[in-house]
Amino acid sequence: MKRLVLSLHLAAAMLVFASVSQAATRYVVVLSGANENPPTASSGTGSGFVDIDTTTRQLQINLVFSGLTSGTTAAHIHCCIAPPGNTGVATTTPTFPGFPPGVTSGAYNQILDMTQASSWNASFIIGQGGTPAGAEAALAAGAAAGQAYLNTHTTTFPSGEIRAFLIQQGPSSIPTLSEWALVALGVLLVLSAFVYLRKQARA
Repeated sequence: MKRLVLSLHLAAAMLVFASVSQAATRYVVVLSGANENPPTASSGTGSGFVDIDTTTRQLQINLVFSGLTSGTTAAHIHCCIAPPGNTGVATTTPTFPGFPPGVTSGAYNQILDMTQASSWNASFIIGQGGTPAGAEAALAAGAAAGQAYLNTHTTTFPSGEIRAFLIQQGPSSIPTLSEWALVALGVLLVLSAFVYLRKQARA
């Protein structure tokens, strides 16, 4: 009986910690004109991250940019091709929802629901089996293989002024509130297991 109780406590703790470890995969982007194909003469720059979470089925784009030669016309993620190739748009067309138009500098932070067709380029969905799930799987695999890039388009450079291939950083380093709660629960379960063992040892 003692072993059964201890096993249940530890198994529950392991499940809690396992659920926390399934965080989004973070990709870093450092955009420049030199990364375009062909390269542009732009001195504009951009940086940020893209989180792909296959558990919550969410795609987060966080980007800041400045120094563009002219106003922005669009920004999106392209997939899937090895650097330095060019390929079609995977995410929403003509641009990310809410992306600031007509500016030479700015910031953008948006979460897309990857289960929704509206988060994808219709052509990309068709090419990946005709479903948002197929598009989601293709982008996750393409990003993991280094075959996805974030491109920012402007009036002067309609094909793209600055871009960057997504570089994997690893799981997101900042847990959500619910993830912290799960961590606390896991710690409590482990502590309760040790308290139980000490009580039994004294009995």
